[in-house]
Amino acid sequence: MEGKAGRLGDFMQRARPYIAMVSLQFGYAGMNIITKVSLNRGMSHYVLVVYRHAIATVVIAPFALILERKVRPKMTLAVFTQIFVLGLLGPVIDQNLYYAGLKFTSPTFSCAMSNMLPAMTFVMAVLCRMEKVDMKKVRCVAKVAGTVVTVGGAMLMTLYKGNVLNFPWSVHGHASNGSEVPEPADKDWAKGSIFLIIATLAWASFFILQAVTLKRYAAHLSLTALVVFMGTLQSIAVTFVMEHSANVWSIGWDMNLLAAAYAGIVSSSIAYYVQGLVMKKRGPVFVTAFSPLMMIIVAVMGSFILAEKIYLGGVLGALLIVAGLYSVLWGKYKEFQEKEAEEIPEPVKDHQNGHTHDLEAAHNNGLELPNHSFSAAAAPVTVAVTGPIIQPPMVAVKVPRPN
Repeated sequence: MEGKAGRLGDFMQRARPYIAMVSLQFGYAGMNIITKVSLNRGMSHYVLVVYRHAIATVVIAPFALILERKVRPKMTLAVFTQIFVLGLLGPVIDQNLYYAGLKFTSPTFSCAMSNMLPAMTFVMAVLCRMEKVDMKKVRCVAKVAGTVVTVGGAMLMTLYKGNVLNFPWSVHGHASNGSEVPEPADKDWAKGSIFLIIATLAWASFFILQAVTLKRYAAHLSLTALVVFMGTLQSIAVTFVMEHSANVWSIGWDMNLLAAAYAGIVSSSIAYYVQGLVMKKRGPVFVTAFSPLMMIIVAVMGSFILAEKIYLGGVLGALLIVAGLYSVLWGKYKEFQEKEAEEIPEPVKDHQNGHTHDLEAAHNNGLELPNHSFSAAAAPVTVAVTGPIIQPPMVAVKVPRPN
């Protein structure tokens, strides 16, 4: 039983990053659907960004102040500058342009364009020397090929539609006029695509800079709170410049409040914190590799809630995206295994009992090595350490023969 419990615990320990990132994609998918409904009803995306990060700051700041009061590093000018840029890249540039692109297009199309995120992050990580590419190794080929296939699947979804696939729930949704959300009159797919590409580039830059900042400022909750607070201040300034009517700030107990609260709590507070934890162990490429799943989730949810049509090209593109995602994750998993193998210390063998002990692993798991009692008559315990034995040089000495 202990062996099974140990294997189950080890499996859960390894699976936690995967479970966390998949769960985040469901959270992001819900944000896309709710936000689309709110924007279609006339809410300003500039105001939505402000309320989103104000709510995120109120939610996460108390936890950061209480839980990290003893481990919070000192604030330096370099760290403050990085936090300022993080607030500019994520809350201001990425989310304002993403919401604008979402307003001009559709949730499924926006998610499809955002699938360039893993490729952009991978290229930027290679340029910043966070990722090493050795095409002689299979895992590196898998990461590169998976990134290309993922982008190809996203482009297939964007450029090729094909026939409409009718599912039982989508047929019911299309037949019911009351379930459809009114589309905005100012749809502009070209403008929306440009906004989404720039937003994705800013989001990839955010991940790279966040990984760098975490090395200097290792308090995850505090960093998240500071980024969303800085983003709130910057978004307020942008909104005052872009929106000149005081009526845009009005919000009631409706879908607009739900969109701001959901995005602030789930997509900013929880997402930034969880991404930071996973990124510290697996890197930015691993975190962004899961983003294509969001598009598939949004496509299914959109057919239920927004009565969006599902096309053959979308299904084929989704299959390519899943294949590319698994290729990237397989390459990252092999890379993680290699790093783990390099960190395993040399084993120390107790020759008297014939056991091999890993001292560091035993210490980390709270295990005690066998304690031998010594007495005056007891033979000493011989411990042999595996390693090269240096032999002294042999020198020939000439001995005179006896007469």
